[in-house]
Amino acid sequence: MEKLLDLFYASTGVCTDSRNIVKDCLFIALSGLNFNGNEFAKDALDKGAKYCIVDDARFANNPNCFLVENCLQFLQYLAQQHRMKFSIPVIGITGSNGKTSTKELVHAVLAEKYEVLSTIGNLNNHIGVPLTLLRLTAKHDIAIIEMGANKHKDIEELCAIARPTHGIITNIGKAHLEGFGDFDGVLQTKKELYDTIESAKGLVVYNADDVTLQSNLPNQTNVFSYGTDSSCNIAGELVALTPFIQFRWSKSGYHSPVLTGNMVGKYNFYNYLAAIAFGDIFHVSEEAINRGIASYMPENNRSQVKKTERNTLILDCYNANPTSMLSALESFHLLESNQKLVILGDMLELGKETAREHANIAKKIKELNVRCITIGQHFFELDTTAIEQKFLTKEDAILYLKQTKISDQYILLKGSRGIGLEELETYL
Repeated sequence: MEKLLDLFYASTGVCTDSRNIVKDCLFIALSGLNFNGNEFAKDALDKGAKYCIVDDARFANNPNCFLVENCLQFLQYLAQQHRMKFSIPVIGITGSNGKTSTKELVHAVLAEKYEVLSTIGNLNNHIGVPLTLLRLTAKHDIAIIEMGANKHKDIEELCAIARPTHGIITNIGKAHLEGFGDFDGVLQTKKELYDTIESAKGLVVYNADDVTLQSNLPNQTNVFSYGTDSSCNIAGELVALTPFIQFRWSKSGYHSPVLTGNMVGKYNFYNYLAAIAFGDIFHVSEEAINRGIASYMPENNRSQVKKTERNTLILDCYNANPTSMLSALESFHLLESNQKLVILGDMLELGKETAREHANIAKKIKELNVRCITIGQHFFELDTTAIEQKFLTKEDAILYLKQTKISDQYILLKGSRGIGLEELETYL
């Protein structure tokens, strides 16, 4: 195994996709449900890979191909061993909602002072976390590792690879219930990050306004709080939603001016405070923290505001679950405008809770008295008067929007990634 580890250090980095070979890289032949990565080993070498790791003996037919029992396990072990060569802080971030936004904000703040490595996009699973760690070099001062989960023990597995010294759970909600079974399954899995930090005698950062998080803090570790109460280490005050978040924050001996970020939604107010907390923990100056907060621009349909010729769109359609959708609706309700419309897409991966959770959303729509259009089978099947228009498919909705030409509205688009609500932008 030591010889195989040395191959990594003799290469220019790891690649797992033969279409993206970098000269002199180490190609690890990962396989999926519909493909055998070993079949691409020769192609990788022809394109310039220096070495290949395979787990099928039929393809270990080149002096630069090395056979292991399992390529995925090798990738994870390689990442773990590489990570342990560094004594820098490693921040683990998980949660049902807001992981990626929080990760990006923490990066923006810490990058004001440090060289920071962080997860690219949302590559936060059993493959993405190792690939992120393998990008660690001597130039990095801090690493931020986003950790996703859709079944029991996922976070425990990722923590065993990344060995975080600092951790934050953004929130615990009803996400991926198909894999977790119920809310308690989500809770126990997310708590695996707290357990790791406790074992490492590290530091947990938490939202003190979140009763679930506060009541599940580990007993034997250091904690750092943020929230709206003045007793928090970082105390924040939401000033306005315009729709952009305006807020101020304070800590012992400092009170910020009102800051205006480039994100929308009350839920992102807490993500801002989380980033400020990490900035304070790592001794970033108050001015630099504020600069980092102001500089971050959301992308990828995550809390983005886009103005079209006819409307102002709030694109929050990268993903959705019951917790994030309720939060988005409640926050949108606070927006000071009488010209508002919500377009919701189905929430996927909810298993046996699917019908009930979609009915709960319809109930909230009625309670908030907001105009609403929905897309997808789960909403379509609801027997409710709360929804103004229901469409079974995205194509049906597009046909309606072409004919209706909605104008002069603030429009929230929220739904699971698989619904593809971002494709409606052209018609709004």
